[in-house]
Amino acid sequence: MKHLVIISGKGGTGKTTLTASFCALARQTVCVDCDVDAADMHLLLHPQIRTSADFYGGKYAVIARQACTQCGKCRELCRFDAVTPGFTADIFSCEGCGLCAAKCPAKAITMRDRLSGKWFISDTAFGPLVHAELGIGEENSGKLVSKIKEAAFDLARERRSKLLIADGPPGTGCPVMASLSGADLAVIVTEPTLPAMHDMKRAAQTAAHFNIRSAVIINKWDINHENAEAIEAYCRDNKIPVAGRISFSQAAGKAISAGIPLVQYGDKQLSDEITAVWLKIQELINAA
Repeated sequence: MKHLVIISGKGGTGKTTLTASFCALARQTVCVDCDVDAADMHLLLHPQIRTSADFYGGKYAVIARQACTQCGKCRELCRFDAVTPGFTADIFSCEGCGLCAAKCPAKAITMRDRLSGKWFISDTAFGPLVHAELGIGEENSGKLVSKIKEAAFDLARERRSKLLIADGPPGTGCPVMASLSGADLAVIVTEPTLPAMHDMKRAAQTAAHFNIRSAVIINKWDINHENAEAIEAYCRDNKIPVAGRISFSQAAGKAISAGIPLVQYGDKQLSDEITAVWLKIQELINAA
């Protein structure tokens, strides 16, 4: 089984819309939406939830009133001002470090698991989708990514799938690193703007740090020919294959509004370009 992850460095480059099209073209593969902070793959793949589970991403402090002596030690030590004047712990301010519980003279503080979100295994017209929903303001998204990646791997093995496609989050932080774990190929979706070019380089460096081969897609390449050529020059100099260019198209926004993967919307040029890129990605991942 091969594992393909699509990343972007920055948001808004078209990563998720292209990933949905790749899932549609691959047919009956296992897809996983690792962008748990802003999950939106479901808007294009329309999953029917089969199973769901709670995700506990951290802990929070609970102060037992009957045991608390109100000595003030917890308020003194808490760097997050999570202990109120009435000696209760504010769940929204508590970062779950556990220092108050460790240092409480009366042993009146316990740490409880924090319900941070939910994750799902769903069916789509193109195969199973593993996805998640992180609660508002919740953290530990890297841990949630690892959880759903593990579930996706198990599902792919169970179905004897030859390919696992992951839609990674933007940036280069912990969730991206969790998305890259075990990948055979990282495809970086960029666009010919200076911020996207800068973040593409950071994403490529992150993949290289973990010894993961990468390739680049230049989306909306025709909005700035000079920058598109600069991206290709950088890729040549760093031996990063360019999987292809995709033109800017008004049809992309219409397909997204209609909740349809781009390759199925009916724009022949756009569909042909995405299909050509997908065929190149297949060559690259088979050689990985």
